[in-house]
Amino acid sequence: MRAALLHKPGSVEENPLTVEEVPVPELKDGCILVKVEACGVCRSNLHMIEGEWVKYGLPSKLPIIPGHEIVGTVTEVGKGVEGIEVGQRVGIQPLWAACGRCGYCLQGLEHLCPSKKITGETVDGGYAEYILADWRYVYPVPDDLNPVEAAPLFCPGVTAYGAVLKAGLKPGKAVAVFGIGGVGHMVIQIARLYGAKVVAVSRSKNHLKVAEALGADLVIDSSTSDVVSEISKLGGVDASIVFAPSDTVAEQAIRVTKPSGTVVIGVHVKLGEFFFHEEKRIVGSVIGPRWMMMDVIELARTGRIKAVCERHPLEDVNDVLKKLKMGEVTARAVLVP
Repeated sequence: MRAALLHKPGSVEENPLTVEEVPVPELKDGCILVKVEACGVCRSNLHMIEGEWVKYGLPSKLPIIPGHEIVGTVTEVGKGVEGIEVGQRVGIQPLWAACGRCGYCLQGLEHLCPSKKITGETVDGGYAEYILADWRYVYPVPDDLNPVEAAPLFCPGVTAYGAVLKAGLKPGKAVAVFGIGGVGHMVIQIARLYGAKVVAVSRSKNHLKVAEALGADLVIDSSTSDVVSEISKLGGVDASIVFAPSDTVAEQAIRVTKPSGTVVIGVHVKLGEFFFHEEKRIVGSVIGPRWMMMDVIELARTGRIKAVCERHPLEDVNDVLKKLKMGEVTARAVLVP
């Protein structure tokens, strides 16, 4: 099969992925073999590929096939697999598997399991024609969903959903969304489903156009406007959701959030001064448990959310990563083997 492999973390300009012929994964008990139809390209893939996560022990093996938001068709079923048939369309998210026994798993927070396996980071991912998956952590994908548009549901979709739930949005509440890329554009859609007024903040004019098209009530170009001043004119917001990896942006989000409000952060940032007397809540957010994933698929099936995508062949993976690095991907780039 063809696959894009990372042999050594480093700059995508100097040390790109190589598209090679490699063996199709061997079927194992409790697993299924999936022919990949589409795999989204996440910014976290870029962080790992460029070596920013080596200090966290990721990737845990080399070479590795990146990619963790995948839709494909089941071609083989291993022993012990239940309820999954050859020919069925399924989705695979970053959580490849969890132990099922620890306190987090028993609480339904399996995405926080300390022994979890991560698609494309600790096990081979979806930048390939085939992927092996643990049957317990795949999700049925309706046949009437376009696989290219469905693939981003399995990372930005569930990540956005989890962030909105943590923000506690209700009708009439205002939320500022910082970073309108793969996750942020999904946050806008889900926040509006909860009746919230949405302020979209980005330095990308293309991303702001997407935000407007998705129904954001106000868009702010952070490259030309004083974000704190503009949002303060509105009286602040009840919640902020941050998916722009910037310490400055995180500080802005905290400042514009009203006392007792919630700031949800889904990226690596360093937080500065924090005024405890305003009783603001700062909450981290990463993907979500399996029940959230099922909710997101249902939202897409019923047409209430839809990923904005651009489609690329697998062979263009390095060009796509460079575009992502430069902020030139409109919302989500998706690879098609």
